[in-house]
This record gives sequence, C-alpha cells and structure tokens, in this order.
Amino acid sequence: MKLATIAVETPLGSTRRLCVVDDDYVDVTAGYARLLDDDGEARPETVAKTVAPPNMLEFLRGGQRCLDAARAVAKADFEADAHSPDGARIRYDPTDAHLCSPLPRPNSIRDFSVFEDHGADDKADVWYEFPSPYKGNPDTVVDPDETVAWPAYDDRPDFELEIAAVVGRAGEDIAADEADDYIAGYTIFNDFSAREIQSREMQARLGPAKGKDFANGLGPYLVAGDEFDPTDATATVRVNGDQWVQSEVGDMYHSFGDMLEHASASEGVRPGDVLGSGTVAGCCGYDLDRWIDYGDEIELHVEGLGTLTHQIVAPDE
Repeated sequence: MKLATIAVETPLGSTRRLCVVDDDYVDVTAGYARLLDDDGEARPETVAKTVAPPNMLEFLRGGQRCLDAARAVAKADFEADAHSPDGARIRYDPTDAHLCSPLPRPNSIRDFSVFEDHGADDKADVWYEFPSPYKGNPDTVVDPDETVAWPAYDDRPDFELEIAAVVGRAGEDIAADEADDYIAGYTIFNDFSAREIQSREMQARLGPAKGKDFANGLGPYLVAGDEFDPTDATATVRVNGDQWVQSEVGDMYHSFGDMLEHASASEGVRPGDVLGSGTVAGCCGYDLDRWIDYGDEIELHVEGLGTLTHQIVAPDE
C-alpha cells in the first residue's frame, strides 16, 4: 500500500487529503465513509474522520485501526465518479491534484549515517558501536517536484539520497528485532546539504545545523513497512536525466532496527518521527566529487519507493 498526501481545490479553497495510490489518488477519509455507509453505519462521516483522518500525522497517531481503514479503502473498487455520503469526491486523477510530501510536517527528524562507504574513510570507533543521529528541522519539508531556492549563506549545493523510516507507534526502549512492529512505512529522503557552511560549522563539533535545516525532501509516497525491504533495493541518482550513480541500499552497517533501538533508548519515539538512514553509499556529490549547480534537476529513485524530484535554483530566483 502506498499512501500520499495531495492538495486539491474545493469551493472553500485548497485542502490536503490523505490518499491511497493506484492509478488514481483514492481519498482515504471519503472512501472509508462510503464503506461505512454501505455497511449501515449511522454516522459514517463522523466515524471516518476519526478512524481515517485526512492528516498524515493524525492518521499515524491513530495506529493500526487507521492503517486497517486505509487497507480497506485500497481493496475497494470505487467507480470513477464515486462520492462519500456527504458528496465528497473519492477518486482524483493525478492531473487534478498537487502531490505533497506524504508527511508534510513530521513529529521529528533524526538523521543517522549507517553506510560505511559514505563520507570519511577514517571513522571513529564510536561510529561502529551504535548509530548516532543529528536532529533535523521538521518545519522545512519540501514537496516532491518543488523548486528549492538555495540559501544565500552557501555556494556549494549538494543532495543526499537516503531512505527514511516513519514511526507509526509510540514506544520506549524498543529492541532492534521489534522494529517491524513500530515502523509504519518508508519513503525517500533528500537530505539537502549546504556543503560550504556545513564544513565550517562542523568544526564546532555540535553537528550540522544551517548546512541541513533549510530543506528536507520527503516523498513521493509512504510505502507500508510490510511491502518494502530496505535491505534489498537499488538506488539511482539522475541529474538532468543523466545517471550519476546506482547503489545498493542494503549495504547498511547499522539496520533500521538498530536506529530505532538507539533512538528510543530512555527517550522514546512517537508516531510521525522520521529516522533517516544517512546517505546511501556514493549517492551524493560529496562522495562522487561531482557537484550540482543552480537550475539542475535531481531525481532520486529507489526501487519500490518511487522517484523524488526537485530542482535547485539560486537564492534570488
């Protein structure tokens, strides 16, 4: 099951809707209300907004009941002009909607670095002991296909292809082998990196900040955790249609289970938390010593997750 967040126009203005993806976008809330009405539920709209809310973060907070509702909608065969009991549209043609990040505002972002062949060769011993993250900015998520204006304080733009796990269940002190019970799904993460300012601020030994916080690309979909295997997928980077690199996602020194165990230790995780894998080996300009420029279009493709595309433009554009 693929989940998407879309923006559509209504008589009251633009609104975001949570959808399952087939050839169309199928509205989870409206579709579930229709199913409830067909089953004789007295208040289908009210129940649907509770069990299958249109906001991804609220949906994840609802836990398994919400996921089950979305799966029911995904299995249903709604006609092209289907509507909910109150007249809301159920199916949207992709040309009639704007695809947003599946999780427009995460609860938090923790970004790890678990690929041994990314970055410096002389990793500290502690790198091998446990996966250590930095905290990202959840308020700067950018939608798929969005133009990203580079910050004026940097002149060395870079991308990073990562996999992100999205937490769907709250927990604390979670064992690595229990990760499947807590991860709702996976998506692609473009961890945009302002390399010039990053190289300077990292000398303060407090982790990246302005070099990372200005833009976080997540998308295009959230793929259910039981339908994607992060240890068996191929990642491809294309810039302006030219393939720069292809790499195997599964070559992780630390697993997503290890990341979840470390993140939840005495602190806990919550629905909507994002755990980034760090850059897949070779999948950034820094690793390749090959750099993007203003106007370039970056396509990050992961088998099973789709393609996340952005264009970089100069600060004044």
